[in-house]
Amino acid sequence: MAWHIEGTYFENCNCDMVCPCSTSGLSAPADHDRCLVVLAFHVASGQVDDVEVSGLTVGVVADTPPLMSEGGWRMGLFMDEAASPAQAEALGGVFSGQRGGPMAGLGPLVGEMLGLEVARIEYADDGRSHRVRIGDAVDLEVEDFVSPLDATGKGVRVSGVGFPADTLAAGTATRSRVNAFGLAFENEGKNAFSAPFSWAA
Repeated sequence: MAWHIEGTYFENCNCDMVCPCSTSGLSAPADHDRCLVVLAFHVASGQVDDVEVSGLTVGVVADTPPLMSEGGWRMGLFMDEAASPAQAEALGGVFSGQRGGPMAGLGPLVGEMLGLEVARIEYADDGRSHRVRIGDAVDLEVEDFVSPLDATGKGVRVSGVGFPADTLAAGTATRSRVNAFGLAFENEGKNAFSAPFSWAA
């Protein structure tokens, strides 16, 4: 059966600015010895088979080697506590890559699944500032970067990326604290991306 979800996403990693991993298709190394990243996906509308999944949020936390294409990722998944068992199963299939789509391409790179936790997820996005709080594990706020030389005020965009969307807004984290799945890090002031996304398989 087919599925389709769309919404908004943002991420924060410990690269300094405009992460080379994402912008190189995982072929250039991160700025540091490990890539520590958290991603939040809010599904504004979507259906997996006959299960409606609109309004739910999923979080991903990962620890990877600097050259992400080498694999060996350690990854954990947060599921919105507002999801019913059927919705959690449907979104779990999508975000684990078991249902195909963009996450399936990352599957071979994951060496260790650190777990799946159900938590209260609060997600907010005003188009420029993006915030998520996942239980006591993640407290993250990022802001898209607008160059002082940009007369349009539209902000810095990176195109041709492909995952999780073709064009990402570049930014920085104004608040970043993660303590989840045995990983603890703070990436305040470090790289962020945000974008609308639309996936199907």
